[in-house]
Amino acid sequence: MTVSVAGATGSRIKVWAWRIGFVAAVALQLYGVYTPREAGPHVGIPGIDKVAHLFLFGSVAFLGLMIRIPARWLLGALVANAIVSELVQYWVLPQRDGDPFDVLADLAGVAVGAWLAFRVLRRTP
Repeated sequence: MTVSVAGATGSRIKVWAWRIGFVAAVALQLYGVYTPREAGPHVGIPGIDKVAHLFLFGSVAFLGLMIRIPARWLLGALVANAIVSELVQYWVLPQRDGDPFDVLADLAGVAVGAWLAFRVLRRTP
């Protein structure tokens, strides 16, 4: 009896850890794309912002699918956010500029995150 209770508690902790990770990833992504100034330090590495976009959107896609958010809603919202965030940066945030290549990096991140999550979920019983 103790083993099943410990297993259930461990499972609940694992579920909550995934959920907290997802919420943190969403918060970081929204901060990164909607903050009035460009988020993060300027490190001088060409294209590093594209890697950040790929990581931000990929992590939200991966974690969202891992906590079983329906793929069509999650991925649709991420694709819409990729486009809308760059339009907001272009038209609304004067210290930011919308970049179509950022949209491509965002979409690549969504694709990579979804691909990884589907591979992991396929292996999970």
